[in-house]
Amino acid sequence: MLLVLLPVTVLLAFTVFAAVSHGEKARTLRDFDTAIGVSFATGEVSDAVARERLAAVKARLRVEPGTARERADAQRATDAALRRAVRRATGRPVPDVAGDLESVHRQLHALRVETGTASLDAPTVAQRYDAIEDILLDTVAALESGRPTRAAGRAADAHVALRKAIAAAERERAELAILFGVPAGRRPTAAGRWTELEKAQLRAFEQNTSAERRTQLHRTMFQAPGRAVRKVRDMLDDSATRPADWPTYDAWLTDSGQYVDDLRKVQDRTVRDLADTADDELRATRTRAYSDLALFLAVLCAVTALALALRRSITRPLGQVAAGARALSRGDLSHDIHYAGHDELGDVADTFRELRVTTERLAGQIRAMNTAIDAGRLGHRADVDAFDGTWAQLLGGMNDTMASFAAAHGRRRRAEQELEGIFNLSLDLLCICGLDGYFKRVNPAFERTLGHPAETLTARPFVEFVHEEDRDSTRETIALLASGVDVAEFENRYVRADGTECWLQWSARPVPEEGLIYAAARDVTESRRAAREQAALRRVATEVARGVPPSDVFAKVAEEVGALLCTAAAVLRHESDGDFTVLGIAREPADDSGAAPCLTRREPARTVMREVARTRGAARSGTAAGAPIVVEGRLWGVVVAASLLDALPDGTESRLADFTELIATAIANADSRAQLTASRARVVAAGDASRRRIERDLHDGVQQRLISLQLELRMAQTLVDEHGSELGRQLAHLGKGLDDTFQDLIQVARGIHPAILSQGGLGPALRSLARRSAIPVELDLRLSTPRFPEAVEVAAYYVTSECLTNAVKHARANVVTVTAEDTGGLLEVVIRDDGAGGAEPGGGSGLIGLIDRVEAIGGRLTVTSPPGSGTTLDVRLPLAPPPEAGETAPRS
Repeated sequence: MLLVLLPVTVLLAFTVFAAVSHGEKARTLRDFDTAIGVSFATGEVSDAVARERLAAVKARLRVEPGTARERADAQRATDAALRRAVRRATGRPVPDVAGDLESVHRQLHALRVETGTASLDAPTVAQRYDAIEDILLDTVAALESGRPTRAAGRAADAHVALRKAIAAAERERAELAILFGVPAGRRPTAAGRWTELEKAQLRAFEQNTSAERRTQLHRTMFQAPGRAVRKVRDMLDDSATRPADWPTYDAWLTDSGQYVDDLRKVQDRTVRDLADTADDELRATRTRAYSDLALFLAVLCAVTALALALRRSITRPLGQVAAGARALSRGDLSHDIHYAGHDELGDVADTFRELRVTTERLAGQIRAMNTAIDAGRLGHRADVDAFDGTWAQLLGGMNDTMASFAAAHGRRRRAEQELEGIFNLSLDLLCICGLDGYFKRVNPAFERTLGHPAETLTARPFVEFVHEEDRDSTRETIALLASGVDVAEFENRYVRADGTECWLQWSARPVPEEGLIYAAARDVTESRRAAREQAALRRVATEVARGVPPSDVFAKVAEEVGALLCTAAAVLRHESDGDFTVLGIAREPADDSGAAPCLTRREPARTVMREVARTRGAARSGTAAGAPIVVEGRLWGVVVAASLLDALPDGTESRLADFTELIATAIANADSRAQLTASRARVVAAGDASRRRIERDLHDGVQQRLISLQLELRMAQTLVDEHGSELGRQLAHLGKGLDDTFQDLIQVARGIHPAILSQGGLGPALRSLARRSAIPVELDLRLSTPRFPEAVEVAAYYVTSECLTNAVKHARANVVTVTAEDTGGLLEVVIRDDGAGGAEPGGGSGLIGLIDRVEAIGGRLTVTSPPGSGTTLDVRLPLAPPPEAGETAPRS
């Protein structure tokens, strides 16, 4: 049978391979046939675009009713061809031709709009249409690029070449229409590039087409229109031909149009040849495929007949043996094999019957082993001696498995006992809950943390123990676990038996097939509370480091205390007379009306404040709690927290005391900074007052005395008869010395405190400085008011004066620019010079004194002085000085 089936199988393989090959070739030809159908529709669009191009050129050259109507007709014909091509390409197994056609449609629309507005000249219109036609010709070439057979490929190449030749002729027609249609003085230069392209494409067409099409092409070329077109081309190529010998615009359009129509007739025959070639190749391929399929079926029928002939003598006994084997593999020991011949198949049947008996005995031993396991008799063993070979090894392995199972069962009991101990002794909260929303089992840590007994926790849905605000997120997490996703970190709030809240951090793993969730939780209430306190402390420290006003720091401290305890809060300073001054206050978060009485006027708060002042320790009284602020061993103040309605829980005063101890240093720093700032401001103010007093004393005393002496000296000079005498010269010398002393005194007085600053304000004072400067000064003053606060004017004046002096003495500058402008409650003065740069405030220069003066009134001075690039000082002075700490705060 094998000798018969082997050659038949080989023949079948070759037949199937040939059929598949022909089928694949037929599919390729069918796809090619579809592609050339889309290509023909696209070619019609290309022809329509060529006609529209000529109509648009004619309408641009000669604006007449006939040309406009011809252009409109050509546009409608193009749109109709585009719609047909899109319908043909849609849903076909070709590239995205529909998308290319849609792009062509958009470009045509844009070009029509521009052509309609007469914004393009005729050559530009022709070039724009040429670009659109190139896209269509490339699409045709791409569609026909497939070469399923040599004949189809040659026919496709001939068709594409002829289309490109006609396109070149159409473009030449439009170009020469422009040449012949414009006045002689404005005619463009004639070009013959389209002629060469047409000749090259026609040669390619002749190489790939049939003899009949070549004959038709030659006949077209030598007819009257073809000869007329060649004559015009020769005239244009001949440099001796004069424009007067050129044909007229209408004559060229007529001859070239007839020539192109003749070429299109050849193209129509070429299209039919390509379609016929593709259809013939597809039909022949299908015929060969059907022949191979028929041969395959004939061979298959022959093999089937041979198999049926051999069935009675071979396959029936084999079928019985196979059925017995399948029954034995399924565990059906009742099936029997009836064949009892004295041949090889009979021996196989006897062997299977013996195997069935042995299998029945083996099954009995296995059932006995299972019964012993169910009864807990783990010492039971199978009778290995009753079997031989592999069966004995199998039963021996079962005995070993029973022994291992007994040992594992003992270890499991011990592990369960150990796990039970760990479950009960764990400080973390361990539980097993079901997807139905109930705790199945909880450890004692659960009872200790929540205060509920295990019976209560397992009797109610666990969501009821969750804080109301966290129930939705808890349900979402349970749904996530039910989908089989592990949850690593999830936090929610549980309500204890005493009504307080605690934060639990969960880690859970679901077992969806059992409907259970194994979870462990940790009480993170204290750690979250510590983290909130640390974050609040960092925010307060940040405010202090930023140098914000002390009032803002104290308000921030009160706000953070209120946020931590969910109460109203206040920071109060303890005065020497025993009263308290409110430095910062924050309302209770729930108090939105703002109409609640002042915190310090409620009796619980007063009681707490008095108790803290007496004991210098934390205290609590009903709805209020307080903690002392101790700085350098003395009671600096107190922080009070109070609730409008509810009594504060136990331990609130301890939490408040711990947090107050942490922020005491920040409060002391803010207070010290405020006192230092006020002290610096007082020192600067006192210095300025002293300078004004000295300047006034010099002006009213010494200057007036010098003026009196000058007058008396001039009177003495008038009494001298001879001015050239020794006495006259001595008096003149004394007069000059007295004048110089007077000018020096004026300069000293101005340096101490310029009178113009007190009388005229900052603007005139800066202009006076600029006039007296040894180097040119450019002033740009954009001041909204003539006068500013006295401290601001004095600081701005002295900074500018010092910078001008430094520019002359140290920077060796050529020019200094001074800009002053007041915006947003600040006066900004910028002084720039083009000197040597390299000024360092920390190098012992006078810049340190300027910085101190500016910062003493709450301003800021910035120095930018890179070496070799000049120096820039930016001074920002507040027009309204910040209030001192506790300046306007009420007293308790």
